[in-house]
Amino acid sequence: MLRIGVAIFTEKGFHNTTVDELVAAAGIPKGSFTYYFGSKDAYTHEVIKVYAAYFHRKLTRALQDESRSPLGRIQAFIDEARDGVERFGYRRGCLVGNLGQEMAALDNKFRTALVETLRDWQSVLRACLIEGIERGEVRARADPGELAQFFWYAWEGAVLCAKLEQSSVPLEIVGSAFLRHIAADPR
Repeated sequence: MLRIGVAIFTEKGFHNTTVDELVAAAGIPKGSFTYYFGSKDAYTHEVIKVYAAYFHRKLTRALQDESRSPLGRIQAFIDEARDGVERFGYRRGCLVGNLGQEMAALDNKFRTALVETLRDWQSVLRACLIEGIERGEVRARADPGELAQFFWYAWEGAVLCAKLEQSSVPLEIVGSAFLRHIAADPR
């Protein structure tokens, strides 16, 4: 049921999705949904937790892959994310980005959960950037925390634009510009 919420919310968002649609996709009675979750808001909080944990694992796997250099890891994440957006025909975006765009009409608890998720992703990227600095791949004077924030702010916009344009170009532009910006000067 929670995976179905991730799939539907990454495509349609919160307000464009009804409980009836969710239970129909899951093939369960509406009463079961109410029994287990109580409300669409409570259900959505659980969906955010599942998505955050899933994406943390995915990001950690990519950015801590010791068989690649730190910049190679970032490129691998970008490639994998781009492939995922293409695989779903540019219909699905990021749950954090989708729900974040609906914040004006959502409870503040959602904002807190989404910000915590985004901060977690930033910390995983920050660790990779620190390693890149230590290895001489990333500019020595770079601020890894600021760069990690910058990446995610730009990346979320690129995911939105990829959906709008039905194209991977926004993801490729943000990814390649970020990597060029952080790369240490060749010696």
